[in-house]
Amino acid sequence: MNRMPALFIGHGSPMNMVLDNEYTRSLISLKEKLPRPRAIVIVSAHWQTAGTRISASPKPRQIYDFYGFPPELYNIRYEPVGAPSIAGRAHELMGGDAEGVLVDNSWGDDHAGWAVLKFLYPGAEIPITVISVDMAAPASRHAELAARLAPLRDEEVLVLASGNLVHNLFDADIMHEDASPDPRGVRFDAIAKRALLEGDLESIVHYERFGDDARYSIPTRDHYLPLIWAAALRLPEDSVTFPCEIMQNRSVSMRSVAFGL
Repeated sequence: MNRMPALFIGHGSPMNMVLDNEYTRSLISLKEKLPRPRAIVIVSAHWQTAGTRISASPKPRQIYDFYGFPPELYNIRYEPVGAPSIAGRAHELMGGDAEGVLVDNSWGDDHAGWAVLKFLYPGAEIPITVISVDMAAPASRHAELAARLAPLRDEEVLVLASGNLVHNLFDADIMHEDASPDPRGVRFDAIAKRALLEGDLESIVHYERFGDDARYSIPTRDHYLPLIWAAALRLPEDSVTFPCEIMQNRSVSMRSVAFGL
């Protein structure tokens, strides 16, 4: 049985779904290297909760959680079936209800998941389940829960964490994908890259120690937290590669990370 990699994908603007650019080409290239899992666990920056939630829906609804974009984006269909048994296994590994991890089918597959998977597994043939980001928990709690999911990698389950390492929409140049990036975001992206290469999970978790660069890059934690999940799933023997390393819209890092690929 082949061990599945763990992935973090920077997903950025919904417009990437219909663009041919360096980011989307990186996903197409990544697609050729990925094994075929029996299920995918998505850790979504867009499902923000108090407490950790996991969806066990057999038919998760596709969520268009973006507004004011061209109609063609709302015509994209990506509708895999759910993976209730994998959700149950993940729920058990994370400690279940006793640990404040609850099954919750009120959400679905938001664009942090399907906007990425439409490139990686375009046939929508792989069942999915989705895990939320607990906005009330410290970063260390996210790392702890993620590490408990490590056995899934040896059970043909791919964990895909989707967010953005640098995600400052307050300073974003939304109209210009190739806008010159802010130096603070560039520096923090480089700091995180070095920590990821060195297996320095402590620095990824305690990112605040990097001062103004971290404050600029992570004004809110929602898109950064999925990176912690992926990094905590790294095993000592895993390789670390970066399928994409660009910045977009001045203040959004599109860095993606593959562990064990």
